[in-house]
Amino acid sequence: MTTLPRLVVAAPSTGSGKTTVATGLMAALTRAGHVVSGHKVGPDYIDPGYHALACGRSGRNLDPHLVGEDRIAPLLLHGAHTPTPADVAVVEGVMGLYDGRVGGAGFSSTAHVAHLTASPVLLVVDVSRSSRSVGAVAHGMASYPGAPRIGGVVLNQVGSPRLEAEVRTAIETAGLPVLGVLPRDEAFSTPSRHLGLVPAAEREEAAHALDHLAAAVAEHVDLDAVLALARSAPDLDVQPWDPTVEVAPTGTERPVVAVAGGRAFTFRYAETEELLEAAGCRVVTFDPTTDRSLPEGTRGIYLGGGFPEVHASALADNRALLGELRAAVAAGVPTVAECAGLLYLADTLDGTAMVGALRAEAAMTGRLTLRYPEATASGDSMLGRSGETVTGHEFHRTHTEPVAGTSSDLGPAWRIDGADVGFAGPALHASYLHVHWAGHPQLAQRFADAVHAHRPAPEPTRRRVHATPRAAGDASRTTDEPPADPLRHHGDAEVRAADGPVLDLAVNVHPGPRPPWLEAALRTSLDEVGAYPHPGTAEAAVAARHGRERDEVLATAGAAEAFGLIARLREWRRPVVVHPQFTEPHAALQQAGHAVTEARLSAPFVLDDDAVPEDADLVVVGNPTNPTGVLHPAEAITALLRPGRLVVVDEAFLDAVPGERESLAATSYDGLVVLRSLTKLWGMPGVRAGYALGQSAVVDALRREQTPWSVSAQACAALVATTSEAARTEAHRRAQQIARWRAYLETGLADLGLGHVPSTAPYVLAELGDGVHERLRRAGIAVRRCDTFPGLGPAWVRIAVRPETTTDRLLHALEELP
Repeated sequence: MTTLPRLVVAAPSTGSGKTTVATGLMAALTRAGHVVSGHKVGPDYIDPGYHALACGRSGRNLDPHLVGEDRIAPLLLHGAHTPTPADVAVVEGVMGLYDGRVGGAGFSSTAHVAHLTASPVLLVVDVSRSSRSVGAVAHGMASYPGAPRIGGVVLNQVGSPRLEAEVRTAIETAGLPVLGVLPRDEAFSTPSRHLGLVPAAEREEAAHALDHLAAAVAEHVDLDAVLALARSAPDLDVQPWDPTVEVAPTGTERPVVAVAGGRAFTFRYAETEELLEAAGCRVVTFDPTTDRSLPEGTRGIYLGGGFPEVHASALADNRALLGELRAAVAAGVPTVAECAGLLYLADTLDGTAMVGALRAEAAMTGRLTLRYPEATASGDSMLGRSGETVTGHEFHRTHTEPVAGTSSDLGPAWRIDGADVGFAGPALHASYLHVHWAGHPQLAQRFADAVHAHRPAPEPTRRRVHATPRAAGDASRTTDEPPADPLRHHGDAEVRAADGPVLDLAVNVHPGPRPPWLEAALRTSLDEVGAYPHPGTAEAAVAARHGRERDEVLATAGAAEAFGLIARLREWRRPVVVHPQFTEPHAALQQAGHAVTEARLSAPFVLDDDAVPEDADLVVVGNPTNPTGVLHPAEAITALLRPGRLVVVDEAFLDAVPGERESLAATSYDGLVVLRSLTKLWGMPGVRAGYALGQSAVVDALRREQTPWSVSAQACAALVATTSEAARTEAHRRAQQIARWRAYLETGLADLGLGHVPSTAPYVLAELGDGVHERLRRAGIAVRRCDTFPGLGPAWVRIAVRPETTTDRLLHALEELP
């Protein structure tokens, strides 16, 4: 049996003053020397913030819908004993005393929780609009079937002694004692917002306001009588909830879980962090509006609820953290995002750029979504298991488009009321649904297990340096001789030019071995070299992969053949190539006798429709662009479409982007051709395999330009093999691997003070300074010179991403260069 003095502060309806009285009691009792534990019935996050200010310890929630009836009393005792035993627990109710889940016959109501915790009730009644009728209301509250024990009443908003006397008589006639009378005082109110009260963390004057409230409650409420009522509560025959019983560590290390806090992220349950700590993690709070980076050693990220829409500008201005979070999610750092966290990870929020880790746009709406659902996991993910059900709540005025994940790497998170919602995958779980993990501790365990299992790139041991540009005429400067044909210069030329063994960071081919199923397909294709190749099966497989019609696919001998076909397709009046980008289409157009117009972009190399002449009848652009690594929004490319114009987008590296976001391969537009290549991700430059996607009329015209049998049997076999389900799984794994390697390289360059363009591709464009390319080659490291790309000069190089140990060799060499 456990003794805990306690009471529940309830009211006939919302707006009666429960928060004022409950928080005021907590503050007054605390200032009187008592240790007070504050609790809130229901899922609300805001009131517990005020409770925490009043009590000096975490506010706690008690909600049978979220955690189950059997956990309510144990959670009450846990909160009252953490971090130290409390003298008294004050529980603030929700809505009216008997108002619970709609259709649930009072389930999760204040009365329900009062019964589950065997707590007496202190009833708060607003008397500003009535007098003797208040007695009838109080009597009805106390005598309603199944009523908890109401041990006293506090009158709120009393305007005069005469009104007080009238109401007091009516209440006492109903057989209830009046334990307090609070006068009208606007200072007791808290400012509202579109989702309710403004969180205490956002009110700098909140602590001062509590002083005034505590003093008023101490003056107008009989604290001794309130304590006597609390002490009348019977002992509880349950044990306190213990997070260490619910979860367990999976190892001896304590990986860091970065938990968003500050003014924009104020909503989370205290038990969530306690479960993660019990599961062997170390919780570190960071403020996304001010902290420029994630906590050191972050292996997991938890983004809870709050008001990012109110703080969107401050969040967007913290670009360093946005980029780090985007890279972390892309690198597979286990991440949970609830409601506000979902909005933060989206591309945009009310048109303001956010993290961009989710292909979704969020915006405020005029409609409040408020529901108390049971949710079913739509599939297996980091948190959920297919068909598993949890309880939760939603409370928001925003909407995302799309509402649920539909890509190969992120599917829906939950199914609620017959609809799929949210985004979930092996390392990311984001939705509007708030789940109290004390009621579903398996979610905390799975997240902690994922955090323990995640292995970040090792930190290099090197001193921090800052690169400085060399002065003109510096004797130590070296300059490469320009190549004879810059448009035909390729990364493999950097490797061939070396005098001895060289570390190849110039060629953008995946360094890992080809998957066994691809090797088998290539070897089996040798049995077919005795017959002329026919690409029909390969084109059908590609069409199925992208959801296109068979006649919208043309197999090609790599992107190189496709560029030649496009160059010969028409007598182009004004072909435009958007630079800096891969030079092969420019060279192909010149070879076909066309005068090419260069549309040059300046750093940060964002696609600008104004840069393309309006009379262009052909526009060629890369996405992500080689060598910048910039991934253009799909709508920026489709904005280039014009009647009579052909837009060609080279997606040679988009299969290395997790989720292939911004791809146009699955979309049919009049005047759009998408080119793909298997060379890079699958590590087979010797097998010229690629394809073009477009509307049937354009594809037919390209086919007529194509030399018969140009696509080999091996290329056809590779096209079929890389459209399989196994290929999709492996492509996703490689894309995530590339993202981790790239993040490690970009961090290393930043540590050395070296400028680079944030990339989404298997390479990074870095500004190392004139002559560094040649000095690296003399040190046995080949990177791609970029003065052969129109719009870039000798200070720029392109670095292929590689595993961390290989990258360390480059970073060490850069640190040691004279």
